[in-house]
Amino acid sequence: MTHVEAPDAETTRQILAAEHARSTALVDGDVAALDELFEESLVHIHAPGLTQDKFQLLEHVATRRAYQSITRGELLIRQIGDVAIMTGQLVNRLRNPDGSERTVDGVATQVLHRGVDGRWRFVSFQMTPIGAQVWPALPSEGGDEKTTPIEASAKPETERS
Repeated sequence: MTHVEAPDAETTRQILAAEHARSTALVDGDVAALDELFEESLVHIHAPGLTQDKFQLLEHVATRRAYQSITRGELLIRQIGDVAIMTGQLVNRLRNPDGSERTVDGVATQVLHRGVDGRWRFVSFQMTPIGAQVWPALPSEGGDEKTTPIEASAKPETERS
């Protein structure tokens, strides 16, 4: 079984170049470029939960021209053989049907596959919008909760939330 690892510098460059090309093509409405970047089996889940296959996403881009700008934050890339999983912040500035604009800030997970031609193509995309956090950060996340997971599990059920 192949293990999960950080990609080497050249593979990282190739994956980031594919992401840059994807973002640029979405903003430019370049359906031909997107057709080359997406696997036929693509599953694309938009922030509100709308799920589209490759044909539907290409139709969406060509018809609606919604993407005005795309900004990426720091990306974590993990590789398992010829599959890469990329996770990180994504900010989309989008055109609405009425001509107004909105910004959707979230975290996206993308899966890419390296084909026999050596090119990385997108297989899956899912964006989760950043929303209100009801729990404070965990100690490992830089929060100030005082109880460790082991201490919390030792408390009676009535004291746990």
